[in-house]
Amino acid sequence: MDQDSHCTGERELLEAVSRIATSSTTSPSDEEENQPKAEISCQVRKESPEKDDIQDFSAALSPNSSMTTKELQEYWRNEKRQCKQIKLLFEIPSTRIVEHHLSKYVMYKIIILQTGSFDSNKSVIERRYSDFEKLHRNLLEEFSEEMEDVTFPKKTLTGNFTEEIINERKLAFKDYLRLLYSMKYIRRSKKFIDFLTRPELQEAYGCLRGGQYTKALEILLEVIGLQERLTRGNPVAIVPTLCAIVVCHKDLENPASAFEYGEKALSRLRVHTSHRYYIPLLDTMITLAYELGKDFLSLQEKLEEWKTKKDPVRVFTLKELAVREYVR
Repeated sequence: MDQDSHCTGERELLEAVSRIATSSTTSPSDEEENQPKAEISCQVRKESPEKDDIQDFSAALSPNSSMTTKELQEYWRNEKRQCKQIKLLFEIPSTRIVEHHLSKYVMYKIIILQTGSFDSNKSVIERRYSDFEKLHRNLLEEFSEEMEDVTFPKKTLTGNFTEEIINERKLAFKDYLRLLYSMKYIRRSKKFIDFLTRPELQEAYGCLRGGQYTKALEILLEVIGLQERLTRGNPVAIVPTLCAIVVCHKDLENPASAFEYGEKALSRLRVHTSHRYYIPLLDTMITLAYELGKDFLSLQEKLEEWKTKKDPVRVFTLKELAVREYVR
């Protein structure tokens, strides 16, 4: 195929993508209007697309992209596969009282699962009252208007550890999370996502820095599913976690698993080649591909292509980047 016909093919594909994206922003049915707002991974919404979303979409599918027509087709196929309603359900089935010599508090067990089908990958986390309280304060600072009618269970001077108060708070926190998730801007906010994932990620990266790769990997594999659900509209957000999983598998001498997660990370960086993880990940994938007897020439070509476009700079290794995440 000559260059002119190649460009024509890309333009036709881009026009088709644009038509599909435009036709997707139709009004919902009456039944959908009466249901709680659900996250839609491809960002199909009741209202007009936001300015930032249009810019992100245009950047991802720019005719100046280095993606080939075949890669662009595969990219759009993956986007369409993810184009479905995503709605999370929050349950708080149990609690436990934690006692230290100077403190005593209640830990609330939160189960997060996807509705609409059997969810075998539910996420389980624990948070205490002060964690919820901190989240509420942070959200009030950024979303004062949206949070205007959101109530938060107040502290009591006595009785905080009675069965009655604990059960009341279980129900209150369940409704609180459901309500926050129903608000588009809040459920996508870093503060809300951090509340649900940051403590586990901090623990995992702490283990990684300490060379406890098995423990770190266990935690990272637990949290990655929840991160994916919470950041469907921003797939690049989970790249650091995917790369940390690659590092753990590689140091545990599981090159096949490391390569598998590396491919997932690379697919999210296909149109984000300036991302700080892109080159360290390419370097690691070339090493893994060579070790596994896989084709590494295409990866090597991408690396050389990047080097010709960029000025020589100090590039950290994938492991060096990973150990710097979540450093307090």
